[in-house]
Amino acid sequence: MRNITKVTTIAALATMAATSLVPTAAFADSQKNKNNWRNIAIAAGALGIYGATKHNTTMTVLGAAGAAYSAKKYEDERKKQSQENNWRSRYHRNGQYRARYR
Repeated sequence: MRNITKVTTIAALATMAATSLVPTAAFADSQKNKNNWRNIAIAAGALGIYGATKHNTTMTVLGAAGAAYSAKKYEDERKKQSQENNWRSRYHRNGQYRARYR
């Protein structure tokens, strides 16, 4: 039983490490990038809860830290996407695109 817990811990940490090391350039679409950070935050939070229920402080701390970091990155992506949408709507509202293509 103890070996299964170790294997589960190692597998969970390896999964978190693999998903967090994916270069952000691979996510071309801002929406996909934002969704990936949200999903990582959910998975890391679940890992933290699992660690808390099993009284594994290392897993709990890593899960909570991963969830906090991913939530911060998600919020940054959300703000960036909102700012880009504002710029785009302001550009088209002013009619600047008409002058360029005439």
